[in-house]
Amino acid sequence: MFSLMSLELKAKNVSTKKSNNLVFECETGNYHTFCPISCVSWLYQKIEDSFFLVIGTKTCGYFLQNALGVMIFAEPRYAMAELEESDISAQLNDYKELKRLCLQIKQDRNPSVIVWIGTCTTEIIKMDLEGMAPRLEVEIGIPIVVARANGLDYAFTQGEDTVLAAMAQRCPDLEKKTELLTNSSKEGGDGFDSLNTWILPKKEQFNTDSNLAVEQNKVLRPEHNLVLFGSLPTTVASQLTVELKRQNINVSGWLPSQRYSDLPSLGEGVYVCGINPFLSRTATTLMRRRKCKLIGAPFPIGPDGTRAWIEKICSVFEITPQGLEEREKKIWETLEDYLKLIRGKSVFFMGDNLLEISLARFLIRCGMIVYEIGIPYMDKRFQAAELALLEKTCHDMNVPIPRIVEKPDNYYQIQRIRELQPDLAITGMAHANPLEARGITTKWSVEFTFAQIHGFTNARDILELVTRPLRRNQNISSSGEVYAK
Repeated sequence: MFSLMSLELKAKNVSTKKSNNLVFECETGNYHTFCPISCVSWLYQKIEDSFFLVIGTKTCGYFLQNALGVMIFAEPRYAMAELEESDISAQLNDYKELKRLCLQIKQDRNPSVIVWIGTCTTEIIKMDLEGMAPRLEVEIGIPIVVARANGLDYAFTQGEDTVLAAMAQRCPDLEKKTELLTNSSKEGGDGFDSLNTWILPKKEQFNTDSNLAVEQNKVLRPEHNLVLFGSLPTTVASQLTVELKRQNINVSGWLPSQRYSDLPSLGEGVYVCGINPFLSRTATTLMRRRKCKLIGAPFPIGPDGTRAWIEKICSVFEITPQGLEEREKKIWETLEDYLKLIRGKSVFFMGDNLLEISLARFLIRCGMIVYEIGIPYMDKRFQAAELALLEKTCHDMNVPIPRIVEKPDNYYQIQRIRELQPDLAITGMAHANPLEARGITTKWSVEFTFAQIHGFTNARDILELVTRPLRRNQNISSSGEVYAK
């Protein structure tokens, strides 16, 4: 009785706390999210010549079958290497088994790269994946990238972070590429074969001296090199590339690229900028290991975030942005039918996919009140610009700045939700039905992960997801009134 009352008092005290500055708290909750091996579902589609091999137990296999089973008709380029009891007790030779599987993958699919996804089990039994991969890579003749995407340390979207951080180590070096291009221009066409084996697809990409000069100019001027990192559908990546091109900024590459052979060149003088808030490990790798310069910008989610993202990149390249204010204004005008539905409504983020800060900032700009932002993990350095924009947005909209709770304890959160009674709770799938049963309208946070939410033109998709449960309730209420009459 005493413990229950104390929890209720805590919920009440927290709910009444308001501040004009950002308030960060950390609770002791576990990661109530999907397993990070789920990143395979979107990365294998983005990197078209890849194959993902998840190394784990039958539990991992069941998860992949249930979560990703609908994709089986598309012949997905991923598989499960299941560890048996004898493997876990270290009675078998892991290297021979992985070699057999990789040779089978090479024969059946012939990918340009194989990505090993380590799971919780490989962490616990201390499998030396990083030690086996280089040796096996030489034997089978296919690059093998090792990524630790276990659920012990990461939320599910951070699986992509570990893969991209590992893949950043395989990107060609800018200085060596420049040297190869310089030598090939001096020697005529003799240098093309060696150049292609370094970074280019098998088919010849330079047919004329003028094309080579253009490529040389792009590489030899590192102050204009911009690489964007984060996995997006090709159409959305093209939209962001076009938005930057309107400001006379050329994107020299994406990480990941559609093909492994097209990975961007990295090195000193290359600027990198992220498009998702869960890529802090990739950002650290690009800065520390590859000596790139990170552009700390808000993330291009919502018209306000997209404008701030472009403006920050323009400021780094000393370019005055053109027409962004008018473009953002026009987008907001097209969203008015959705804004009428959510203006003045309240929302509570329980925390799941690490997109919570950006989504909350956008919804506050739309006129909503955010009570709390739960987030499994947050790197304040990588999200510094996004946090600053969140604070500015709250001041501009004259609303209290929401609490930010890292690693939230869901039991405490349920108490706070019961006290606050928000109009909408954005939560993981595990808590949606229990909350709905208690009269709280919910939306699955995982849907924002798979939806196209980046850039100016996709803001409508975010609001479509947010307003769908609200419109459903509205329709049910109106139907009930008609029935009662």
